[in-house]
Amino acid sequence: MTMMRPTRALPLTLSIVMLTLVIAPAMTGCRAAGEARRDKNTPNQTVSKNRNQTRSERRAQANDAVVTAQQKMTEGDLEAALREFERAIAVNPAMTVAYIGAGDIYRRQGNLPDAEKNFGRAAQLEPRNFDAQFGHGLVLQLMNRLGESIQAYLRALTIRPGDFETNLNIATAYLQVGEPAQALAFAQRAVAVTPDSGEARVNLGATYAALNQHEQAVIEFQQAAELMDLSPRLLLSLADSLGHAKRHAEMVATLDQLIRIEPSAIAYERMGSGLFRLRRYDAALESFQKALSMDSGHFPALNGVAVCQLNEFLWSGQRDTSSLGEAVVALRRSLQLEPGQPQIVELLRRYGAGANRAQASGG
Repeated sequence: MTMMRPTRALPLTLSIVMLTLVIAPAMTGCRAAGEARRDKNTPNQTVSKNRNQTRSERRAQANDAVVTAQQKMTEGDLEAALREFERAIAVNPAMTVAYIGAGDIYRRQGNLPDAEKNFGRAAQLEPRNFDAQFGHGLVLQLMNRLGESIQAYLRALTIRPGDFETNLNIATAYLQVGEPAQALAFAQRAVAVTPDSGEARVNLGATYAALNQHEQAVIEFQQAAELMDLSPRLLLSLADSLGHAKRHAEMVATLDQLIRIEPSAIAYERMGSGLFRLRRYDAALESFQKALSMDSGHFPALNGVAVCQLNEFLWSGQRDTSSLGEAVVALRRSLQLEPGQPQIVELLRRYGAGANRAQASGG
């Protein structure tokens, strides 16, 4: 999915750390000098000065660790970078940038629980930090904790409403939870922000398709095809929407292109569906059979075979009982694989008894 890209956390937040390196020592030095002028020998003032120096030293140590971690990441040494981020957290447990850096490395390593823990802590420490909220949303989405992910993305969008990746990912998350109406505005905004993104066009097309707005989906999928390499996923999505839009000749042409790139049971089954609607019945039956040769348990292809065979039976004036028998066998097999098909149940009820009689009579 779209959501697997690295976050942009470290470079953006590092500038804050560098600013602290410049300002903190100067402020501490001024304060210490003033105290020294007032009374060099007052015990309470000496203790306060020592505490301030300790805090200053800790901040400096944590900042140094983060700078070193960033350098290690640039060199590709993630383990060393992680150690430095964790050292910064141990020295300064309130250092947001260190949690973000550690979280990003854990995510890259596939350690999602620790990544979530670090991004979550960063978001708690600094709720208005965009990188913390975006990173938390991304990891939660990868963990399939989609409701929490959506809330984190929404918080990120209150900080940067026009961020491309956040709009793209939250639209995907809403699609994953079956709420395309909620996804639409975010998918549209992602395209508006980056019109030449093939990923954003695919996402918007998928949203339109889920809303049964297939003509709009076709437009987005076709534009995506011009912007990115053709993939089986994109071609299949385009073919599905062309079929729903009753543009069956284009559907078949798209599926032919898909099969040449990557033949699959689902591609042959959809091809059979398109050919059947173009009244190319023999070719449709052949496509359904090819689908079953690749996956004998692909029940939509069994349904396709059954419909083709029933069509043969009806065109013969109901004399071709062999086709009827093959249709009923396919229908029964389909229901064994997927019982929840009321239309197939109705077809079996209507034609099953006739097939049984024909078999009993030896027809």
